[in-house]
Amino acid sequence: QVQLVESGGALVQAGGSLRLSCAASGRTIDRYTMAWFRHAPGEEDREFVAAISANGRNTDYTDSVKARLLISRDNANNMVFLQMNSLKPEDTAIYYCAAPRLVGWPMKAYPYWGQGTQVTVSS
Repeated sequence: QVQLVESGGALVQAGGSLRLSCAASGRTIDRYTMAWFRHAPGEEDREFVAAISANGRNTDYTDSVKARLLISRDNANNMVFLQMNSLKPEDTAIYYCAAPRLVGWPMKAYPYWGQGTQVTVSS
């Protein structure tokens, strides 16, 4: 089982940048796709944001964040990152790091979640 801890969330003005980090423990992540999701205020469900394959060569993004957010990973240190640029108020959400149980790309099921980190973008 893997434990995930996110950090880096903050209050930022529109147009600003943040870098979220996800530290994994309990299992090395170098064989696994990793992903970021977010849960916006007033929304019922979490939304997929981005995913990255085990070797980092494949990435996927939801349309609303393409060209603004960049997912990356450091397998040597069991870390995943989300660089967030040109932030908009609609990016306000709790951001969660997620890991699958199985290896493969793309991945649909992510049973392991961190506690989340709050990102608030003011207009």
